[in-house]
Amino acid sequence: MHNFNLGIDVAKAKLDCALRLPGGKFKSKVIANSAKGFNVLTEWLDKHDATSAHVCMEATGVYWEAVAEHLVALGMTVSVINPTQIKAFGASMMVRTKTDKVDARLIAEFCSERSPEPWQMPTPGEQALRAMVLRLDALLVMRTQESNRLEVARSAVSSGIAKHIEWLDTEIKALTNTIRNHIDGNDTMKDRRVILDSIPGIGERTIAVLLAFYSNLGRFDNARQAAAFAGLDPRQHESGSSVKGKPRLSKIGHAFIRKALYMPAMVTLYKTDWGRLFRERLMAAGKPPKLIIGAMMRKLVHVVYGVLKSNKMFDPALHGLT
Repeated sequence: MHNFNLGIDVAKAKLDCALRLPGGKFKSKVIANSAKGFNVLTEWLDKHDATSAHVCMEATGVYWEAVAEHLVALGMTVSVINPTQIKAFGASMMVRTKTDKVDARLIAEFCSERSPEPWQMPTPGEQALRAMVLRLDALLVMRTQESNRLEVARSAVSSGIAKHIEWLDTEIKALTNTIRNHIDGNDTMKDRRVILDSIPGIGERTIAVLLAFYSNLGRFDNARQAAAFAGLDPRQHESGSSVKGKPRLSKIGHAFIRKALYMPAMVTLYKTDWGRLFRERLMAAGKPPKLIIGAMMRKLVHVVYGVLKSNKMFDPALHGLT
């Protein structure tokens, strides 16, 4: 059992840390969300003899990952919590004040009371693949921006923009090959790529993203948790008999995965047989187009989870096809 609990409220530039001592009192510290800040955090924990603390933080964007990896590498227990759980816990504690310092203390209290499951750090191969697919996405965004600029650019700058696009094309091609070779060099990823490639509507680039974030299914108990990891779980808003809001995606999860699945969902819905059946069924139930797209994004994660968990290829018969 952990005597110390550390709650971290994560932001892009800083980390608000609240160390809950064995007696229930708190020590607070704000550090930079950087490698230098992580070293300051380690020294601070050592000063309070709390290097064995159970650390909890919310899964907010991607800004928590670096500090989580740093602390796990030091041998500490780290749990990454869905923000919805912390919000509900705060409501149960009747917390009315919301500041970064208060949030950090609330996370530490949650950690102490609930003892959540430890977070499983991605393997070095997964971490490298994540970095590469994120970099590839950034290059593709830059290329689109430069292409748009070139269409309206004056002659004084058009040559420079064209050269930059040419450089970007070279980098994109090289990084795409590097990603392919990285997957080929990892037997587990290579085998799983073959399985994912059997799903109609998913292409090479999407498969790389899925392998980067879903190779280790051990962190998920079921497909619903895998979908929630990407913020694709439905959020209901109903109260009594009068308030019945439309269901929406929670969007509490990895925005990059949602972005990566949008176009594959569109392709699946309109270009594949199983996707058309899915779309027609929801349309017949009166579902609007945006909801159908979100439902297909979630369905893709469920299918990905299913084929990887079973280690079996996509089965059309399971999706209404004969």
